Formats: sequence, C-alpha cells, structure tokens
Amino acid sequence: MSNKDTSFTNIPRSMDCNGKTLDFESPRIMGILNITPDSFYDGGKYSEKDLMIKQCERMIYEGAHIIDLGAFSSRPGADFISVEEEKQRLLPVLEILSRKFPETIFSVDTFRSEIAKQAHNYGADIINDISGGNMDDNMFKTMSEIKIPYILMHMKGNPQTMQKEAIEENVVEIVKSFFKTKVKELNDLGVYNIILDPGYGFGKSLKSNYELLKCQEELRIENLPVVAGLSRKTMIYKLLNNKPEDALTGTITLNILALQNGANILRVHDVKEAMQSIKLLEYYKSI
Repeated sequence: MSNKDTSFTNIPRSMDCNGKTLDFESPRIMGILNITPDSFYDGGKYSEKDLMIKQCERMIYEGAHIIDLGAFSSRPGADFISVEEEKQRLLPVLEILSRKFPETIFSVDTFRSEIAKQAHNYGADIINDISGGNMDDNMFKTMSEIKIPYILMHMKGNPQTMQKEAIEENVVEIVKSFFKTKVKELNDLGVYNIILDPGYGFGKSLKSNYELLKCQEELRIENLPVVAGLSRKTMIYKLLNNKPEDALTGTITLNILALQNGANILRVHDVKEAMQSIKLLEYYKSI
C-alpha cells in the first residue's frame, strides 16, 4: 500500500475469527452464498448441496477470504420464515462447508441470537446481523458469549418495512450515531471484534445511499473495519434502469468507489471481478 492511502492506517491489522486470522493489510472479499429460494439476485440458484459446494469452491478459488451464508432473505418484502426453517436451511450446509473448507472463514447472515449461537457450534466464524441487534434483544449478549466477530449493520425498520419510509435526509449523521450507540453497547458487554456495515439499500433512499458511499470513511467508529455490500443492489439498477443480472458493471464501479472511500471488505456475488478491482486499485495507489 502506498503512503497516500490512509484507509487502513489505524484499523486493527488482523482479527481473530474463531481461531482463523482475518487480516486487513489489503481489502478482503466476502463472497455471498444465498441458500434461500427468494434472494433478490440468486434466490434458489444454489439450493442443491453439490451446487453449493461447487459455488463455494469457485469463490474461494477466485479469491474470497470469507464466505457469507444467508438462509433468510432480506430483500424488501421477503417472507418472514420461522427459526426452525432458518435452522433447517442453514445448519446442514454450514456444517458441510466448514468441514470441507476448514481454512476458509465462514460468516452467517442472521439477526437471530438462537441461530447465531447454533451456527457458532456448526462452524461459523463471524455473525453478520442486518439489524444491528434491533430485531433480537439477546443478540449482543449472545455475541459476548460466543466471542466471534460481529458485523454491525444499520437498517431502518425490518426487511418488510424498510423501504416504506426510507431515510431521505441526514443519513450520514443517522448511521454514524447508530454506530456510536451500538458499538458502546457491545463494548460494555466485552465485544470488541466488530465490523461496521452502513447497510446500503436497507431503508435508505437512492440519494441517501450515494451520500453514504461518498461519506463512507466518516462513518468509521473506534477505527473499526468497514464492509461495503453494494453488489447488484437497487441503488445500481434503479439508477441505470436495468435489472440485478445486468448490474455487474455498476457493481464494479461502486466497489471501486467504496474502496477509495475506506472499505476494508467488499461483500459481493462476483468474486473474480472484485478481486481484479482490488488488484488494479492497489497497483494504481502504489505508483
């Protein structure tokens, strides 16, 4: 990294993920593996065990440092499934993948403390909570018990309501205040391995999403790492008047902007392209 780049200067050099090391010497890639039938982009695509293994293997080969498993669709208006159904979708897959790829870091996308606790027992190394603890009062306490890193994401409302009253103004101040409050709550419980996620697309207007992206570095609290989840989202294809499957070019563009604005992790569907973006940008900054 060139001395011109300051986005990695003060954050932790690495984070312990259940005995595996996630280092932040350069940007990391989190590959998305949805095991839901109704994800906004790839719902149902990887529902068979062999296909999930192959997709996981492919993302690791292409450069993913983390694989993020989601068994509960968070797209706007998605069906609200039971705890038991989430367990049935998630835990067998997590167990298989964590055993087959023991050196890979696996995160689990859930807002439920019960799922977080069981996922840890089945091999989860990170918990990725879209609600930032707001949809389960026991989540923070659970994180203090299982002692693995926690991704703290901002979302207004819940997946069923988040776009009905999206944030139109003062989004940077709102998200930063949220992070300050929640990080303190977590620290008070002894949770320090925290990764911040601005929650692009989760209860923000189109303009607010781009304001967050432009001011992303201002959101950093306590020098914590920041993850940017922009992949194929509405803020891309709504502006370009196309569809998620046509939003790869837009995703690459916004990922580069996110990296320029301090992102330490990119959460993506398209790992190869994200890795290429990182390599090109790092070389550019080294000149």
